[in-house]
Amino acid sequence: MFEWVKARVLRLMRVPHEPEPPLGAPGSVRVFRAGLNHYRLRVLRWYFGQAGAIVGIGFSLVALGAFEMGIEQAGRRAALPVPQPTVEASPGSPGPSPSARSSRSREERRQERERAIKTFVSQAPPYLIPLIEFIEFAGIAIFLVQMLVTYAIVRLEFEQHWYIVTDRSLRIRTGILRLQESTMSFANVQQVEIRQGPLQRFLGLADVCVRSAGGGDGTPGAKGHGEETSLHTGIFEGVSNAVEIRDLILERLRKFREAGLGDPEDARGHAPVPVPGSSVADAVAELVAEAQALRRAAVEDAALRA
Repeated sequence: MFEWVKARVLRLMRVPHEPEPPLGAPGSVRVFRAGLNHYRLRVLRWYFGQAGAIVGIGFSLVALGAFEMGIEQAGRRAALPVPQPTVEASPGSPGPSPSARSSRSREERRQERERAIKTFVSQAPPYLIPLIEFIEFAGIAIFLVQMLVTYAIVRLEFEQHWYIVTDRSLRIRTGILRLQESTMSFANVQQVEIRQGPLQRFLGLADVCVRSAGGGDGTPGAKGHGEETSLHTGIFEGVSNAVEIRDLILERLRKFREAGLGDPEDARGHAPVPVPGSSVADAVAELVAEAQALRRAAVEDAALRA
């Protein structure tokens, strides 16, 4: 079922299932993926997010239920006959005791609240309670749908982590909603390092950071300062074989530099343009012909002056 949904989502969003390898020899292509614990960590974060949403929805449903029950009780009370006011005492009779006055005061406040509720119920539209019930069912339905959608996004995001290394360059592609693909030539790579937080260390994961020159924006508000702002960074995120990837990149980078290979684009841009007839013999013949012409011109000029 998931594979059927996955194929249609990738087709709908026009995401190619596999990226094309970057520039390099066909036999040197190595493909790496994020570790399985990286996916489990993402699913764990998704679980915590859904648990928080369930708690919030539970509180909302309880509040709506209490509100709905209060409206129904107020409606039933409004249907009851209104109690008659008590007869006032005669002037010569003793006044009510302090406890009686306090009890009557509480009773009056309760009656005032009931009158306010009755007024609200009498003025409330008849569709108020059905609307509350619809909101409850709609909230539950939306929550169930978003659970399926967000879980599918978490899994597709994990499956779309592609790390490809050749003998001349590397390519990193991540994302499903926001696809990001970056390619680095070994001619520009400046630094390769491994980063690992406490949770990653516990799960056996790490990030391999590859930095190349000329990728930063250098703005004051950019993340990072100094040298990092002038470097473009590619991250092999959440891999379980970080040491192998780092050693492979460093080994191929060393061979690349020892071979004296440059960027093919730069090589094409600076290649010398062949000039027809530019051999040494032809150049010497042209110089001799020009010298003889100058000599004849000088002799003829001297003869005319004489």
